[in-house]
Amino acid sequence: MSDRESRADPDSRAKGVPLDAPHPATGASALPPRLVFWLKVAGIILALYFFIVGVGGMGHAFKLFGVEFAERVLTATANPFTGLFIGILATSLVQSSSTSTSIIVGMVAGGALSVEGAVFMIMGANIGTSITSVLVSLGHIHRPQELQRAFSAASVHCFFNLTCVAILFPIEIATGFLGRTAKIVAGVFEGVGGMRLSNPLKAVTEPVIEAIAWVVQEHAFLMLAVTVVLTYGMLILIVKLLRSLVLKKLEYFFDTHLFSTWQRAMLFGLVLTFAVQTSSVPTALVIPLAGAGVLRLVQVYPYCLGSNAGTTMTAMLAALATGQQTAVIAAFAHLIFNIVGILLIWPIPAIRKIPMKVAERMGELAFRNRSVPVIALALIYFIIPALILFIIR
Repeated sequence: MSDRESRADPDSRAKGVPLDAPHPATGASALPPRLVFWLKVAGIILALYFFIVGVGGMGHAFKLFGVEFAERVLTATANPFTGLFIGILATSLVQSSSTSTSIIVGMVAGGALSVEGAVFMIMGANIGTSITSVLVSLGHIHRPQELQRAFSAASVHCFFNLTCVAILFPIEIATGFLGRTAKIVAGVFEGVGGMRLSNPLKAVTEPVIEAIAWVVQEHAFLMLAVTVVLTYGMLILIVKLLRSLVLKKLEYFFDTHLFSTWQRAMLFGLVLTFAVQTSSVPTALVIPLAGAGVLRLVQVYPYCLGSNAGTTMTAMLAALATGQQTAVIAAFAHLIFNIVGILLIWPIPAIRKIPMKVAERMGELAFRNRSVPVIALALIYFIIPALILFIIR
């Protein structure tokens, strides 16, 4: 201890108490450590709740001015390339492949869109749905190391879907494999009625989302602004609370339970996504955990693949509910696309590593230049699709 420090607190030298030690009678340090721990856990749960409200609210905001636009552009053409990029753009706007694929299924049922055209739009929707994870990763933009981990985790989902499309898009153009297979599989389910599953996550968050919408009087831009601030505010809080806890304990729990093997991680992603009937929230939830170092990229990767398969259930149920064979075929094409994509990529190490290597590289670039995630988001989800659509037309 320096002389200046001793003079600043003469009692500390006599008592042998470090200057940086918390005062025993003031602040949160007066609480028992176990109580502080559980208060932080409760804080994380509460922050997660409002984080989910924020993500759901963003989707609600985009629906206020995005779904009508999505319906218009989805009806524009059935050209494979145009359909692909329309699927990306429309899904990026509404931030939900469940929404866009449900619209597609409904249009197929109504005869406004062919099954062949729907398949390519569904491919684009699979790419566009990963935008939510990329947006969430931007919440770490002020901490380069966290941004590197978070953006890598968000990118692996995007680049896996891009790899799937790169493989299956030309195959579908040449052979119509997905559409043909979907017709065969859908024939087994002919005459089967739909069912409506309860969505507990939506049930507990929808009242708050509706309350926010009421406060801003259903104004799309205000709704978007409020929910973006809420989402990123809660994200920052979650990361700070996670960082203050003993991360090794959390790592141990995830390593030994939910993410101990790729099979468990993939199954967990599938079940959770099926339960909440959207992939946006489950994939976005793991981004803060990856940014905080709780989850590794190798664990997030199979989880996102399971989420891809789980998100097809919403369109499947919607299609079965219509009672239209063509709608069921379109929904099965979505499921088959995801399943075949996993089977073609995951078992082959050389191909499986491509999305992860690209994601790692993107994370490194983000670490060096924090504008990279913003540029990548704008290019992949908006500028390139819009530019190609403009050129084609």
